[in-house]
Amino acid sequence: MAIHPPYPTRPAGPTGSAPRHPHWWQRGWVRYGALITLLAMSGLVILALVREQTGTEGFLVGLGLAVFPVPLLIAAFRWLDRVEPGPWRNLLFSFAWGACAAALIAIVANSFATRWIAMTTADPSGADTLGATVIAPVVEESAKAAAVLLVFLFRRRDFTGIVDGVVIAGVTATGFAFTENILYLGNAFGTDRLSGESGLASVTAATFFVRVVMSPFAHPLFTVLTGIGFGVAALSAERRHARRVLLPLTGLLLAMGMHALWNSSPGFGRFGFFGVYAAFMVPAFGLLTWLVVRTRQRELRTVRAELPVYTVAGWLGAAEPWVLGSMRARRIAREYAGHHFGRSAARSVAEYEAYATSLAFLRHRGRRGRAGADFVVRERELLEELWRRREIARPALAYAAGATAPLPAPPPWPVPGYGYVAPPAQPYGPPAQASAPTPYPAYNPYRF
Repeated sequence: MAIHPPYPTRPAGPTGSAPRHPHWWQRGWVRYGALITLLAMSGLVILALVREQTGTEGFLVGLGLAVFPVPLLIAAFRWLDRVEPGPWRNLLFSFAWGACAAALIAIVANSFATRWIAMTTADPSGADTLGATVIAPVVEESAKAAAVLLVFLFRRRDFTGIVDGVVIAGVTATGFAFTENILYLGNAFGTDRLSGESGLASVTAATFFVRVVMSPFAHPLFTVLTGIGFGVAALSAERRHARRVLLPLTGLLLAMGMHALWNSSPGFGRFGFFGVYAAFMVPAFGLLTWLVVRTRQRELRTVRAELPVYTVAGWLGAAEPWVLGSMRARRIAREYAGHHFGRSAARSVAEYEAYATSLAFLRHRGRRGRAGADFVVRERELLEELWRRREIARPALAYAAGATAPLPAPPPWPVPGYGYVAPPAQPYGPPAQASAPTPYPAYNPYRF
């Protein structure tokens, strides 16, 4: 049986202490069941409310038209998350929360607040304007931010930086916009049926052009500001409590402000909407896109910079830090494994890449003094996951290295007493049988 380089042992707990059993409401299946029930009930209620307002035919038309931008937006956010892909359950939760829970909160709260203002001021027109420009941005952005907060609190291992915040916030807002578009497009279809309009001159066509063609990114753009605030907070040390609270709040306030400006644009004159769209929304979208793509590239550089220490210790192959820091090389490795060994092998390589990336980010946080108390335990878990998949992953990664760049030289810094792991003897063939690697000295995880 193969042995692996030694790593720190798991910290021992208090001797003689009996295991603590969680209460029934603290068990994972109870929490998952409660969350699924909440989202399902919210979905049924929002479905009934939208269908009541639009009618069955209008609901079906709105549903068919509103679904167009969803796959493109989800694919874009998933592309951003390719460096360290988060689990699908987080994305499913985010989309469901936005489409069901957040949409329900927004419809109920906005309707109640607008009616209350109209009754209080006896000015229905002013109440509608105030509801659209003040109440709706506050309620809707707060409801969407709740999903980001829940993932931030209960899935901290999956929420490690700005890209994670952008992805969770963007997918949540995509779900919210999907439900809202069903409502608006369904109502527009009903208006056209009453007036007899059809074709390009119809209200439905105009609504589809504005909401689906011109500004499908509007809601994601607003909520991404909240996600960036949470992402920067995730990069902060745990002891900096004020920073971890104020940054998400700042992002939320910016999201509300941008949302309010967007909703106010029709009141700026005949071409107010197009003026705000051209002068503000498009530049803001371009700036945030540039920021996120640059952050993604910086993550790849972090992978290349942090993983060589594990190569020296014997955990990774010689070329793996470079390969894992290139999305093209990663793709080639997955394709090679899938072509030669099947889908399960390609999936193992993808998992290997994800675990290695998480390991690089963990070490980066530790070197900067931002790692949590479970650094050693988490590092051990990630190294174990890599070691289980090495027989499939290493030949594929070695092939990708040969196809994209020459093998890198050993690290330039002197490391007395440490060995160096050579690439597999047959990098392009099937996985070799497990064999005992050269023994290595103990690796000190705290030497950054």
